[in-house]
Amino acid sequence: MKAMASRGSRGFTLLEILVAMFLFAMVVAAVYSSWLAIMRGAATGRKAAADVQRSRIAIAVMEQALSAARSFAADIENYGFEARNGSDAYLSFVAKLPSSFPRSGRFEPFDVRRLTFSLEPAARGNNLVLRQTPLLMEMDIDEEEHPIVLARNVRAFEMEFWDRRENNWVNEWMETNALPPLVKVTLQFDHDNRARVRDEISTVVALPSITVPPIWQNGGRGPARPPAVRP
Repeated sequence: MKAMASRGSRGFTLLEILVAMFLFAMVVAAVYSSWLAIMRGAATGRKAAADVQRSRIAIAVMEQALSAARSFAADIENYGFEARNGSDAYLSFVAKLPSSFPRSGRFEPFDVRRLTFSLEPAARGNNLVLRQTPLLMEMDIDEEEHPIVLARNVRAFEMEFWDRRENNWVNEWMETNALPPLVKVTLQFDHDNRARVRDEISTVVALPSITVPPIWQNGGRGPARPPAVRP
């Protein structure tokens, strides 16, 4: 009976303890690896969602701006429609903007402003930025140095314009004193492919207005004339 009691109260051997510690370490490592994979997946998902949302916002802002474009032939030097494709692409025009447009509160009560969308180098890739200034006013330093960043990691900012004479799309708009009837905007991004984010998004915007001729600016009465001088 003494021998049996002695064997029953015997503790774990060193080998058994080492095996138990090894199994416990394996379980902890497996749990940690699973947790790490979940966290990485969640971070990738959040980044992908943010990239998609930012690209949608950029396109939406450009659609809203182009839909509000304005141009007057009698004052065309202030209303010119300018665009350029390439590595330093930009688009500049005048629009009558609603109060919901970004930074409108900063420019009250000036709702007619010149907008400039441009592709500019950043610390990582290129950014699509927006600057704006009230018509007939100089751009202030704060707007020049701190524009709105609409999209990051932009590989290309491309534009096409519908030419009525050629009845086709052209990638260069030479008529700076006229508004194109249609503008196609395409943004290409350098997203992480593992996030499965669309690396290109485009839209076609119909400009609802035309360059207003001088006769219309005078209420249809024709150009203003000086009063006749009696002899």
